[in-house]
Amino acid sequence: MWRKTGQAPDYRFTLANERTFLAWIRTALAFLAAAVGIDQLAPNIAPEMYRECLALVLSLFSALLAFYAYKRWSHNEKAMRFNAELAYTKTLAVISVVMIVVVVFVAYLILFL
Repeated sequence: MWRKTGQAPDYRFTLANERTFLAWIRTALAFLAAAVGIDQLAPNIAPEMYRECLALVLSLFSALLAFYAYKRWSHNEKAMRFNAELAYTKTLAVISVVMIVVVVFVAYLILFL
């Protein structure tokens, strides 16, 4: 198991890595809450098909983000154990693009449907 290999990092770095993991999980939960909110609390925002598609996309993105959070946490933990460089994430750009697409889609639904 990789948790037993390498040298144990300073506990402050491990705790910071866990806080970052929890921030990613909070972001995933926010996307999931948005999906539930659109599906259950905004029935008049758009036709059912559009609403369900938007809720599905947000839910799937939430699940992918939660999975990525764990992968990133474990990769960073391994890197710290072996004094390797931490990889830069491009996921922040992906999250930004998804948010822009969702906002534009919801604005379209509100203004034109």
